[in-house]
Amino acid sequence: MALSAAAPGKGGGVLDRPVEKITPGRQSEFDVKKSRKMTPPFRVILHNDNHNRREYVVQVLMKVIPGMTVDNALNIMQEAHVNGLSVVIVCSQSEAEEHCTSLRGNGLRSSIEPASGGC
Repeated sequence: MALSAAAPGKGGGVLDRPVEKITPGRQSEFDVKKSRKMTPPFRVILHNDNHNRREYVVQVLMKVIPGMTVDNALNIMQEAHVNGLSVVIVCSQSEAEEHCTSLRGNGLRSSIEPASGGC
């Protein structure tokens, strides 16, 4: 018994790649993902301070950093308290600057640095 290729329209044809419509002046999802991968990563650093309560630091971390869980925020806060600083998140430079500004705006000491340095 021999198998034959199905006729067009019966599931045996070659699928064409869908055409991605791009609005002028906007990047495709692929281009955005590619540019994120190409930009060097930056660390957002939380510095210990003696002015803010630990609970407040955890609340701010959860408010400012997307997807931050209570457990992660507690670990970051505790590491900064014990060691003087802690890495909050590694992301693109522009995102790191935004997070750092938001942390500072909520009274926390923070900075950014290239993630490739010091590893």
